[in-house]
Amino acid sequence: MNKSLLILSFAALALASCSDDEPLSTRRAVEEPISFRASMGNLSRATETTNANLASIYVTSFIGDETVPYFHDMEYAKGSDGFFSATGTAYVWPGDTSTLHFQSYAPSQDALGADITMNGKELTLENYVTPELIADQVDFITAEGSGTKKVNETAGVPLTFKHRLAQVEVRAKTDNTAYVYKVAGMRIGRPETTGSFSFATNEWTLDDWHDTFVYESSCDTITLESTPASVMGESGNAMLIPQTLTAWMAKNDPDNVARGAYLSVALNISTPEGVQIYPFPSDKIKDASGNPRKFAWASIPLSGTWEQGKKYIYILDFTDGAGNVDPDDPTPGEPVLGGAIKFTVNVEDWQEANIPTPMTPVVK
Repeated sequence: MNKSLLILSFAALALASCSDDEPLSTRRAVEEPISFRASMGNLSRATETTNANLASIYVTSFIGDETVPYFHDMEYAKGSDGFFSATGTAYVWPGDTSTLHFQSYAPSQDALGADITMNGKELTLENYVTPELIADQVDFITAEGSGTKKVNETAGVPLTFKHRLAQVEVRAKTDNTAYVYKVAGMRIGRPETTGSFSFATNEWTLDDWHDTFVYESSCDTITLESTPASVMGESGNAMLIPQTLTAWMAKNDPDNVARGAYLSVALNISTPEGVQIYPFPSDKIKDASGNPRKFAWASIPLSGTWEQGKKYIYILDFTDGAGNVDPDDPTPGEPVLGGAIKFTVNVEDWQEANIPTPMTPVVK
């Protein structure tokens, strides 16, 4: 029986593997391909891909310098031995010394919501749009490699996958004991949403329209302490297109007409005795139940560059301030907390007040 072409993925994913992840097996693969579902791990939330949860990969192969693929976008699924075998037609190695080149990615095109196109030997993820719900965002990974029948028929072709998106997490803390800070969610405001990824250059090209979006998630109410706490909630961390961010100008463009980037948290500030400071005491906005709202968004401008394969952990420190009112609020850009309360003191000079007091005796 001919042995199926086996793709071995070590998936050494920078910043994504957990301490209990085990390297994939290097034992001899079984000859029969094993079929699994065409998706990886848990796609119900923004989960990073690791050796443990990578279940399927999609592979295109070329023989030597050929520009017509030997096979294209074939699904390979991980078996119990750790090897990835074809779920459909079991392509085999040419019987000579030909070198096969492989380009691979995960998850599937359906999970990505975008097409993988091919121009000659160049693959491109076309017009990928970041899902609006963080829970629907996926970890896009790619790898390339080559092999020959003599070297790789039994051992498998090693593929090392790399993350092609940027992972973003928001945490919050405070060392301020004068107030009680509570957080119930977060926003990642106005990063660009759409781009294409070239497998040839491993680079992203952002869409010419530069569309942006506000990504939002809720979490169970957290009372901030000195130890940073994640405010991402059950949605998990965001998986966003690498890009350079232009910051929101809270003072000069409070309504954010320029669509600058920012981070926000749903915030409640009160005194230890329970007197609410934010949302502002003068706030007349009602919640969905018609009651005065308990949380309002507090924001900071966001700049810098997100690089692919890196996880960015933003730790918002409320010790000395609370940012500005969110650009989508009716009073955008205003400082959430003013400066420290100060007093000017003037002690006036004593003024004489003469009160004539006759020594009149009291007559009973």
